[in-house]
Parts: sequence; structure tokens; C-alpha cells
Amino acid sequence: MDGEILIPISMFLATFGVIYLYLSTRNRERLALIEKGADAKIFMKGNTKSSFGKVFILNLAVLLMGIGLGVFLALILDTYTTMDSDGIYPACIFFMAGVGLFVGFTLTKQLEKE
Repeated sequence: MDGEILIPISMFLATFGVIYLYLSTRNRERLALIEKGADAKIFMKGNTKSSFGKVFILNLAVLLMGIGLGVFLALILDTYTTMDSDGIYPACIFFMAGVGLFVGFTLTKQLEKE
């Protein structure tokens, strides 16, 4: 058997295992709390006014803008400096993607606060 087929199979099994473990543990915790007579409102994570879709779209948009800005910044640095282009592109892309995720997190906090 080729080693190339083992990588996708192992990735699928690992992903399936993590999701299964998360869902089964959550179900067991909830059943134990219900058996003890706990109120069902404890399963709600606060009174969030914003939906998951809005938060996801906001974070995805800011992340993609950060990646685009990182590519643009790397192109400018590559054109006008004598830096090595092999290191500029990944560094700028990852840095600006991180900045984008931070900005998205901050905007999400402000959206949920309102």
C-alpha cells in the first residue's frame, strides 16, 4: 500500500475522532446535568443578540482583507527594497492575517456588546 493514501485517511480519521469526542462528551455532560435537575437555561451561552452567521461573515471578511493587504504590502516591499522575496511574502501574509483576526475579534466583541 502506498504511503500517499495513508495521509488523507489519517487526516479524515483524526478529524472524525475529534468531532465525535467533542459531541459525545457534550451530550454526556448535558445528560448528567439534566439528571441532577439543572435548568436548561445553563446550556444557552448568554443572551447573544448577534447570530453566528453575522460573526462568521465579519471575521471571514476581515481575515480575507488582511490577507489581501499582506500580499499587497509584500509586493511593495519586494519591489522597492532589496529584501529576499522568499521570506517577505509568507511573513507579510501571516502577519496581516493575524492583524485581521485580531480586528475581527475586536469588532465581534463590540457587536456583541451592543
